Amino acid sequence: MCGIVGYAGKRRAAPLLYAGLKRLEYRGYDSAGIATLAEKIEVKKCTGPVANLRAAVDLKGTCGIGHTRWATHGAPTAANAHPHVYGRFAVVHNGIIENDRALRKMCEARGESFSSETDSEVIAHLLERLYRGDLLEALKRVASVLEGSYALAVLCADEPGKIALAREKSPLVLGRGKLGNFLASDVPALVGACLEICPLRDGEFALITESEVTMSEGERFISPDWLPLERGRGESGKAGHAHYMEKEICEIPAALCRSRETASGAVFSRVREELCAAKNIRLVACGTAYHASLAAKYAFEKLARVPAEVTVASEFRYQDPILSENSAVIAVSQSGETADTLAAAKLAKERGAKVIAVVNEARSSLSALADETLPINAGREVCVAATKSYVAQLSVLYTLAASVAEAQGRRGYGDLLSELPSLARETVKAGRAVGGWAPHFAAARSAYFIGRGADAVTALEGSLKLKEVSYLPSEGYPAGELKHGTLALIEEGTPVVAVLTSQELAEKTMNAVHETRARGAKVFLVTSIPAYAGEKGLTGCVVIPPCTEVYSPALAAIPLQLLAYYVALARGCDPDKPRNLAKSVTVE
Repeated sequence: MCGIVGYAGKRRAAPLLYAGLKRLEYRGYDSAGIATLAEKIEVKKCTGPVANLRAAVDLKGTCGIGHTRWATHGAPTAANAHPHVYGRFAVVHNGIIENDRALRKMCEARGESFSSETDSEVIAHLLERLYRGDLLEALKRVASVLEGSYALAVLCADEPGKIALAREKSPLVLGRGKLGNFLASDVPALVGACLEICPLRDGEFALITESEVTMSEGERFISPDWLPLERGRGESGKAGHAHYMEKEICEIPAALCRSRETASGAVFSRVREELCAAKNIRLVACGTAYHASLAAKYAFEKLARVPAEVTVASEFRYQDPILSENSAVIAVSQSGETADTLAAAKLAKERGAKVIAVVNEARSSLSALADETLPINAGREVCVAATKSYVAQLSVLYTLAASVAEAQGRRGYGDLLSELPSLARETVKAGRAVGGWAPHFAAARSAYFIGRGADAVTALEGSLKLKEVSYLPSEGYPAGELKHGTLALIEEGTPVVAVLTSQELAEKTMNAVHETRARGAKVFLVTSIPAYAGEKGLTGCVVIPPCTEVYSPALAAIPLQLLAYYVALARGCDPDKPRNLAKSVTVE
């Protein structure tokens, strides 16, 4: 989940590395560091955001590496920040070295001392011991004893102007441009500096200099597969908004329009045929993408009458899933680099299932692994909390479900999806009213979200958004589950958000509302049924446009995203960079 950058070229490296790290800060912002190599290796590190590293731009040298950290092993301190230096080597690492304890003990037995608590520092120690005058060969020797996942970039004081790289289960991309050659853990760091990119695959190594890129797989040299870096891959700033989260919520209607483009062409047709032929459909995902998958299950079963099963990706491998060549596994991930989702997709392929990736990054590791890829086209999302990408995931998954339904003679559901962008525009406007709810949540000890049917999924997602950006403990529940334990937590003033878009289940949801009101809760209603807006005892209500019930999570999530945003501001939190989190979860 950490961000890595590197540069070997004609310009001074430090300013370019700093700029790249700023673009990768969504991958971690616990600490950061830069190492450059001129006459010797020089390092500057800091705790906190990349902005605290501003002084590092004065470092000399036209070759260097940088890192922004999401802490795994060891607290976010300057000592634990990367790059790690030992002897002649400086190392930045993304991933987890699973056998670091054994390797550290071996180094300590030789009298070596460590300056950090990280699993990464041991790599620098191993390089110093195994180096025989060839940087790339030394890195290959070290990689042969590492267990776990890694994206590595290494400097050696004896070989100025060179950076050695290795990848295993953690993303790493090469870039080349007019100023020299670059590397990064994600493409946005390369935007504006590179004309072409080349993603490394697992087990591949590379050596870059100002003018050359050498790649190998084991002892076999391979030619880089350069791809043009598409324009528009960068982000255009906050466009007048106070935060990226607010901006990206406002971009949901446009993201829905783009996601509709996925629902055409040969790839979509093949995916529809595979789903129609499948004997069972499994969806695997984590976090917000898991909630999108739950909503998709509801759509597949309600519209197409096809059973679908959803599993949290981190649990999928350990359930010994029953799969065959007649199984279709839909892996959903914003980044396409989510380690648990990648591992689940890999197991599915090994067991003969067809794997379909639903991702926002079409050139991701998940896309490379999958049999077919459906991009959600949400556009780059900078805020750590998923907003427009969630709704775009829903759009693509709903379109799939509607397409399978129509292939079975249940027609008309696809046409209804075309209304979502305009309805989302209205919803963003109506949803602004939740800003007035924020004071009731800001001082609360906890909050609860409830709903029935598809609204229960929205309750889960609304709760996740609130707790991840405002740090307010929150839970989402099917409304019927309140009386099976959760009511014990409701007390005077507890905020409860009820989501109500189903006419069929409306009274049942309102029964739960009355149960919480009777215990002193402050109830806030998000509904597409205006008749309930005047319900007695509500502390607040937002009416959103009505749509087909099965698609309602795509709209009902919007005011809940805005609620999380406003509560975060009321509690003094940065909604774009929630503590302890990162955008791309590349470790298990």
